[in-house]
Amino acid sequence: MWRHIASNALTFFVVALFLVAGVISYGATQYSQPGPLAQAICLQVDRGSTMRRVSQNLLDEGAIQSASVMRIGADYSEKTSQLKAGNFLVPEAASMEEIVDIVTRGGQNTCGTEVVYRVGVTRTQIQVRELDPATNRFVEVAAFNPAEDAAPEVYEAVKEAADTRYRVAMAEGVTSWQVLNALRGLDLLEADVDAVPAEGSLAPDSYDFQPGTPVSSIIDRMTAEQERIIADAWAARADDLPLSSPQEALVLASIVEKETGLAAERRQVASVFVNRLNLGMKLQTDPSVIYGITKGEGILGRGLRRSELRADTPWNTYVIPALPPTPIANPGRAAIEAVLDPDRSEYIFFVADGTGGHAFAVTLAEHNRNVQAWRAIEAERANNDDG
Repeated sequence: MWRHIASNALTFFVVALFLVAGVISYGATQYSQPGPLAQAICLQVDRGSTMRRVSQNLLDEGAIQSASVMRIGADYSEKTSQLKAGNFLVPEAASMEEIVDIVTRGGQNTCGTEVVYRVGVTRTQIQVRELDPATNRFVEVAAFNPAEDAAPEVYEAVKEAADTRYRVAMAEGVTSWQVLNALRGLDLLEADVDAVPAEGSLAPDSYDFQPGTPVSSIIDRMTAEQERIIADAWAARADDLPLSSPQEALVLASIVEKETGLAAERRQVASVFVNRLNLGMKLQTDPSVIYGITKGEGILGRGLRRSELRADTPWNTYVIPALPPTPIANPGRAAIEAVLDPDRSEYIFFVADGTGGHAFAVTLAEHNRNVQAWRAIEAERANNDDG
């Protein structure tokens, strides 16, 4: 009899093990497989919230099939204690495993409201944007120029929200004076810097910040990023370039940045200047002359005068026989890489072609024909404007 009881107990134990293993296997599969969410949502996780509360909210939203499976999975992966506060974009069909990773990976918001301070060449603009979870794209709610316009109510309102995200977006080709002036004018930053950073030393990019961040902190990040970019590009530079240092590369990159806004022709423009340096020719670039007049403090707002093209300044490349002494703006990564790996060409001239790009030439005669074509385009546009 005891043998029969023991046999039944063993059978029951084995069956129970199989059942437990099956439940675990089912739970693991459910945890990692695509979820039921048909459309992306923005999940808000409040400070002091728990994985239990978050999983229940997700269940109520129809984003997961089981709150308990999500909690067990988070516990098993030791991520329950890593839950972060914020607004998080949960994409459609996200698995519970993916959702746990999203809400524990970092503290930055991935959806909701963001305020973008855009530092551009001609102006600084403040944008208020909302992320549409259905399209995963930001929609502009308001935009204004803080130097000219009163702040709209929506801007003042989102500044009061604890989960608003802030970032500075610095455009390629802005000067260090423009960057510092813009940052010091932002009401959410601590203006603790007076000295203008060295021209060319700041990397155009997007930088997140929190209200109360010192301007110096953002400047330091911009500087460190530019140092990394130029170091990497210099290490991978082409052979036989007429550039003796990373600083000279920054100078030439800033000129290329100001000469063309077309990504497709940056390396062509760079090749013209590299060829001119190799031949001992003057660079004869207007943006450098303009920098000698403005020192980067704003835009000239008019054409160059003949007297200015003849003026003996360190940045007048119609007079000096080589590179100017400093960059004339802050070049982006693409311009830096272009001058350190330019196209192999014989071009030594270029002029605008009327399409937003340039016509390149090897000989002066060819260049003169391109100049005449450009002047004809300018004359036609002037006539149309008068009409």
